[in-house]
Amino acid sequence: MIRGIRGATTVSNNEAEEIIEHTKIMIEQMAKKNNVEPDSIASVIISVTADLNATFPAKALRLIDGWKYVPVMCMPEIDVPNSLPLCIRVMMTVNTSRSQKDIEHIYLNEAIKLRPDLVEE
Repeated sequence: MIRGIRGATTVSNNEAEEIIEHTKIMIEQMAKKNNVEPDSIASVIISVTADLNATFPAKALRLIDGWKYVPVMCMPEIDVPNSLPLCIRVMMTVNTSRSQKDIEHIYLNEAIKLRPDLVEE
């Protein structure tokens, strides 16, 4: 079955190193919590808010062992007034036997505000 795993995080500054570091942490948690191996990933789509342009967050995936061939694409998030700033969002599409309700979505830092109903206490 193909399922989507959501992730989101925020950074404090529009700095390449911080964007890559926080994206890598989020992606690794998404994979670990859902027992995802790189070969089971169909694709990863990453969006960033308009205030983040110092680097491509997709570079973070290339720092993870075994992720060389995972297809990844970056794009801008819709610039909605009063939306969460400095935010990186991920949609990882994977092949898994988990049911939809058993997928663990990852929201870190200020991004917890986006889906508090999906964040473990």
